[in-house]
Amino acid sequence: MEQVLCSVRQAAGALGLGVTKTYELIRTGRLETVSIGSRRLVKLASVKALVDGNA
Repeated sequence: MEQVLCSVRQAAGALGLGVTKTYELIRTGRLETVSIGSRRLVKLASVKALVDGNA
């Protein structure tokens, strides 16, 4: 099965950004997340959309 979620820290690393900037992208709606328990996970599709210029 293909991975569909990653941690905020992993998303930041993949984008070459800091965690603070990644949280800003989440807050402004440019990255989509889901909460599972106390964890906030980033949808990889939204990371790809941001990179492709579709976010």
